[in-house]
Amino acid sequence: MKKHTAIVIGVGAEEGIGAAICRRFASNGYDVLAAGRTLAKLSQVVKTITFEGGSAESYVMYSTDQAQVLALFDLGMSATAEREPANVVVFNSASLNRTMDFRELSALTFEEVWRQNCFAGFLVGRESARRLVPLGRGSVLFTGASGSLRGKPSFAQFAAAKSGLRMIAQSMAREFGPQGIHVAHIVIDGGVAGDRLKGLLPDLEDRCGKDGLLNVDDIAQTYWMIHQQARSVWTHELDLRPFKESFSDWIEATSRTLRKVLKWVTVTTLSVSRTCISPQQ
Repeated sequence: MKKHTAIVIGVGAEEGIGAAICRRFASNGYDVLAAGRTLAKLSQVVKTITFEGGSAESYVMYSTDQAQVLALFDLGMSATAEREPANVVVFNSASLNRTMDFRELSALTFEEVWRQNCFAGFLVGRESARRLVPLGRGSVLFTGASGSLRGKPSFAQFAAAKSGLRMIAQSMAREFGPQGIHVAHIVIDGGVAGDRLKGLLPDLEDRCGKDGLLNVDDIAQTYWMIHQQARSVWTHELDLRPFKESFSDWIEATSRTLRKVLKWVTVTTLSVSRTCISPQQ
């Protein structure tokens, strides 16, 4: 029996979201194409999967290069004696997610952040639609971030790129959902207990405590769950955060909105009252 195929783009360190997604799909019998920029990291991910009895192969590429994206899909969508054409594509990118003083931000840097986080997602999304729509099935899963929903100080370049990716996902879902393609956007709204964050802040996990950061394997399980959903209950957008993560931004925004509504209601009520009550009364 042939295996299903998953294409996962944006695979890096073994303790990262991309690698965890590869492991999760491989553990469910998928042949995984793990695509990323660094051969050494990809090789380690593949080695772990094959050691555990799974099937995977590495593919070195830059997702901002249109020709390389096309070549990856040519490989992943070609049926072989062992596997079917891919029925799930994951675009996982949060590149250059760091503070940058807006006054010092160069046009070149802004464009590069956009290219890696938004333009690359467009290339992957477009090619997914081209290949999956004729088959009438498949999932396209995009990794989002807190910046997909809100812009914070010194993160203008990242928020612009990630919110752009979110709009691509929404547009694709509306256009291709009726044609059998499940497009979802998963917002990673919190710190991830992976190699990148641990390398930058070695003591952060201890300071946050148990389950204070997002676990990469738990994130990967969510991607698998979305891919397995029945068509009558497809999720488009889902945000993931640790149970300790603050909702202060959301609460503050909601409070501001409520204050504006209450002010409008008060002013409107007073205006109506004055109109209804004549001077003689």
